[in-house]
Amino acid sequence: MDADPRPPAPQPHSETPAPSGRRPVVAALMLGMSLAALDSTIISTAVPQIVGDLGGFSVFSWLFSGYLLAVTVSLPLYGKLSDTFGRKPILLAGVVLFVIGSLLCAGAWNMASLIAFRVVQGLGGGALQGTIQVVAADLYPLKERPKIQARLSSVWALSSVAGPAIGGVLAGYADWRWIFLINLPVGALAFTLITRHLHEPRRHRESRPRVDWAGALGVFLSGGLLLTALVQGGVAWSWLSAPSLTMLGGAAVCAAATVWIERRAAEPIIPGWVWHRRTISAVNVAFAALGLLMIAPTVFLPTYAQSVLGLGPIPAGFVLSTMTLSWPIAAALSSRVYNRVGFRRCAITGMTAATLVLAAFPLLPYPGAAWQPALIMLLLGGALGLFQLPLIIGVQSSVGWAERGTATASILFCRQVGQSVGAALFGAVANATLASRLTEAPDAIRPGLPDDLDSVSRALEHPGTLTDQAADYLRRAVDTAVDHVYLGSATAALLALLALVFLAPRRFPVRTEAEAEAGAGAEAGADA
Repeated sequence: MDADPRPPAPQPHSETPAPSGRRPVVAALMLGMSLAALDSTIISTAVPQIVGDLGGFSVFSWLFSGYLLAVTVSLPLYGKLSDTFGRKPILLAGVVLFVIGSLLCAGAWNMASLIAFRVVQGLGGGALQGTIQVVAADLYPLKERPKIQARLSSVWALSSVAGPAIGGVLAGYADWRWIFLINLPVGALAFTLITRHLHEPRRHRESRPRVDWAGALGVFLSGGLLLTALVQGGVAWSWLSAPSLTMLGGAAVCAAATVWIERRAAEPIIPGWVWHRRTISAVNVAFAALGLLMIAPTVFLPTYAQSVLGLGPIPAGFVLSTMTLSWPIAAALSSRVYNRVGFRRCAITGMTAATLVLAAFPLLPYPGAAWQPALIMLLLGGALGLFQLPLIIGVQSSVGWAERGTATASILFCRQVGQSVGAALFGAVANATLASRLTEAPDAIRPGLPDDLDSVSRALEHPGTLTDQAADYLRRAVDTAVDHVYLGSATAALLALLALVFLAPRRFPVRTEAEAEAGAGAEAGADA
C-alpha cells in the first residue's frame, strides 16, 4: 500500500471544529455551487435572443470567455484571502458579488455592458468555486469528505447539463433577462444560511494580516493577458499576428514580474511552497492536464453527436450527460479504493482507465450508434471520478487550515488554465484537420464547402444546399477531426498519469492542524 489516508488519532486542535447544524451549511454550499455551475452554461442556448435584443454578434463569445477569465484569475486571490481572513467572509463576499453581477446583467443595455457585468459575475463565481471546496474540507473529517465532495460534484454535473435547457426555456418562453434574475432568490437563500449557520473558530494571529495586492495584480494581468490571447487567437486574429504576439509577450513579462514580487512578499498570493512540495506540484500538473482533456467531451462531443450521428440538441446532450452520471457515483465510491491502496494509486488507476477510454474513441465505427459514444462517456466519467476526488482530498489533507484555501485554489486554478489552453489547442487541431480534409475534397463537391468546424456544423444542420455526397464527406471530415481531438485528450491524460507516477510522492502526508503549524514548510515524510 503506497499511502495510509486514514486520519491520525484525534488531537485537541487537529481539525477545525465542525459547526452545529452542518446540514444548513451544506445546503448553502450546494446552492452556491449550483449558481457557479449554471452560469457557466445557462446562456449558451439564449445567445440568439440576447444578440437579437442587444446586438454585438461579433463579440458574443466574450459572454463565456469573460466569465471564465474572471473565475480563473481570481481563484488564487480568494484562496489566499480565505486562509488569511477566514472562509465565511470570502464566501459571503462571493455570493454578494455574484448576485450584484446577476442583477447588473439583467439590466444590461448593450453587449459591451453585458460582457462587463459577466466579468463581475465571474469574480463572484471564483470566490464560490474555490471557497466552497475549502469549507467542505473544513466541515468534514477525512473519512466523511468523499460524501460531501460527491454531493458537490453531483450538483455541478446536474447544473452544467441542465443549464442550457433552463436557459433555452427562459429565453423562449419568458425573457433572457430571467436567466440572471433567478440567481437573486437562490443567492439570497445561500447568503442567509451561511450567515446564520456557518461559525468558524477564532484563530489567533501574531501579526496583522497583510494582503499582497501587488502580487494579486500581477496574477490578474498575467492570467488575463494569457487567457485573452488563447481565447482570441485563431478567432479574432491569427496566432502570429501582432495582437497575439503582444499579449503573449505581455503575459510572459507580467508572469516574470509576478514571480519576482511573490518571492519578496511577506504573504504572497501564490507562495513558493505550492510548487516546492511534491504532493501539490504534482497534482497541479495533473489537474492542468485534466483541464486539457476535458475539452474533447465537453466541447467537441456535442458537435460529433449532431453532425456525425445526426442527433438533435437534446439527444446529443444526453450522450454527454452519461459522463455526469457516472462521475459523482465513482467519486462517492472512491474512498473505498483509496482507503485500501492510497490516494496516489487510486488516482493512477482512474487516469489509466481514462487514457484507454479516450484512446478508444477513434475506434468507434462510422457513423455508428448513439449508445457507443454514450458508453465511452459513461466509462470516462467513472474513471475521472476515481482520479479527481482522491487528489483534491489528498492535497487538502496534506496541509493545515491556514494553507488549505491556497492549496485548493492552486489546483483549481491549474485546471481552469488547462481548459483555456485546451480550448485553443484542440480548436486549432480540429480546424487544421478539417482544412486538410476539405482541401483534399473531390473536385465535384469542393465548390461551396465551408472551411472551419463551426461552418461545417451549421451546414450539416441545414443540409438543403448540400448534395448527399457532400454531406457524407463533411460528416466524415468532422468524424476525423473529433477523432484527432480525442487522441490529443488521450495524450493529455497520459501527461497526467506521468505526473502522478514520476512527480507525486509515493505517500501523501495526512496532517493534523498541530503538525501543520509545527512544520508547514516540510513535506513530513512525503518523499518516503
